[in-house]
Amino acid sequence: MRKLFNFFSSSAAPASPPVQVERTGDHSELQLALLAHLEHCYQLAEHALQQRFPRPEVGFRLRGRSAGTAHLQQNRLRFNPVLLQENPDSFIASVVPHEICHLLCHRLYGRVKPHGREWQTLMLELFQQTPSTTHSFSTASVTPTGVSYLCDCGELKLSIRRHNKVLRGQSHYACRRCGQRLQQARQG
Repeated sequence: MRKLFNFFSSSAAPASPPVQVERTGDHSELQLALLAHLEHCYQLAEHALQQRFPRPEVGFRLRGRSAGTAHLQQNRLRFNPVLLQENPDSFIASVVPHEICHLLCHRLYGRVKPHGREWQTLMLELFQQTPSTTHSFSTASVTPTGVSYLCDCGELKLSIRRHNKVLRGQSHYACRRCGQRLQQARQG
């Protein structure tokens, strides 16, 4: 089980339990800014809805092209540290309320569509955000480029997923043009 520490540990107790953060070492200034905005968003929601909400566990280990994810049953939020670093202002302003609305929706309405009417209403009325299901950040730095394979035609790229299937012996791939079985290119 992950060790957690309380992010907000001042003498004045917040209205609800503080945000729980995965203990992964020191957090960057951007991560601390995100956590502060997350707390601000929860306070706005509590004031507007006249109801207290438990603070989620927050992690910064999300990889890939997703900016954030909400795990409803675990009351947990995960954020992509690379996309946060590359797009700090818009990430904090848009992704944090987006993911919080998923958790609030689950608490208020139970099982509903992830980006349904209830979620959209919370986005608009609580945070004055246009409900959007996807972000528009560049994902070039977090998109895998693939693994090089060779055939008689030249070099081809296989996705990481297909490459892993080859490594496990689950699949073999052939070139569509020449029909030759692909062989992994030698590294360096």
